[in-house]
Amino acid sequence: LQAALREGSARCRQHDFAAAAAKFSAALELCSKGFAVEDPLKSSPDDISRLSSWIESMLVICYLKLGQPGLALYHSHRSIIQNPSHFRNHLRQAACFRCLHRYSEAARSAMVAQCLYVLAEGARLETSDLLQLYWQALTQEALSGEVSFSALYTPFEKEDKADKIKEANKTFAEKHRDYVQHIFTDPHGIHLLPEKAESHPGQQYLLTLGFRNKEIGKTVEKSVTRKLPVFPGQKITFSLSMEEEAETFWQNTGRRIMAAMAFIGSTKIKDERGPCVRAIEQFHHASLLSHLQRGEEQAQVMTQAMAELATVPYLQRVSQEDDKLLQSLMADAVDILAGGTGERAWTEIQKV
Repeated sequence: LQAALREGSARCRQHDFAAAAAKFSAALELCSKGFAVEDPLKSSPDDISRLSSWIESMLVICYLKLGQPGLALYHSHRSIIQNPSHFRNHLRQAACFRCLHRYSEAARSAMVAQCLYVLAEGARLETSDLLQLYWQALTQEALSGEVSFSALYTPFEKEDKADKIKEANKTFAEKHRDYVQHIFTDPHGIHLLPEKAESHPGQQYLLTLGFRNKEIGKTVEKSVTRKLPVFPGQKITFSLSMEEEAETFWQNTGRRIMAAMAFIGSTKIKDERGPCVRAIEQFHHASLLSHLQRGEEQAQVMTQAMAELATVPYLQRVSQEDDKLLQSLMADAVDILAGGTGERAWTEIQKV
């Protein structure tokens, strides 16, 4: 294991990233067999997880350098699952999403990285500022490239939320006349913007979205305002005889709905509906991809959901009930990735 790690690191320094990736992959296989120190009997699960996470992160770098961001993204999810509290793992995930032009998800990863850096009492203010600038640039990139919706952030203190939402909707309609087919303000969770703490200490915002297409806007609102997210087109998704209809739905509508939901997540750490909501959205997405027989994409989304679930306890307090759901969904994700079937917590959520 030590030899493989030394060789992989040396190849990286020589910019021979293909050879480095092969060495790190070999090292990862040894880790999966329980080796983290010279005596495998003395290896603790934490030792193995930290080492596995570091190896996965090196594979992220190798595959990004080799121009394979999709493969790099897969390893970035795995590095987070093994060590979710390390901000650099989330920063690398942001880089992968950015290379894939998935800017909203990249912005979310940068936001999580910045939050974890601050929570870990990151001493360097310059680093925190750079993380915020990166997050800000990605959020702006996500919105500038979007044609189906636009957004407005309204400062929010402790006013009556219902009145503030009405005011935000009215202001949006005045400012963005091309996006008034459907307007709504996210009622669940307060949004944060990447602004320096000294200039806006703890400032929170409401997010208002407006859409060019009324049906897409209504569907996004329905999904993000219910107690449990419901992915649009579920009746299509679970009807195996309508595969062609599901494909049409995904191409024409599903992609744009997912883009809006991803953007909402790019400035929201906590959701009033619970800590597992974003992961549940990804479970819905994976179900649709499974029905479309896109196994590789489904596995990618399920691994992303696992990374999301693994990070939750490091960002917010989790109640005993939510922790039980979190653990169940994590087990379900592992089971789904392994090709398992049967009754799970996820199956119960789908029924509800």
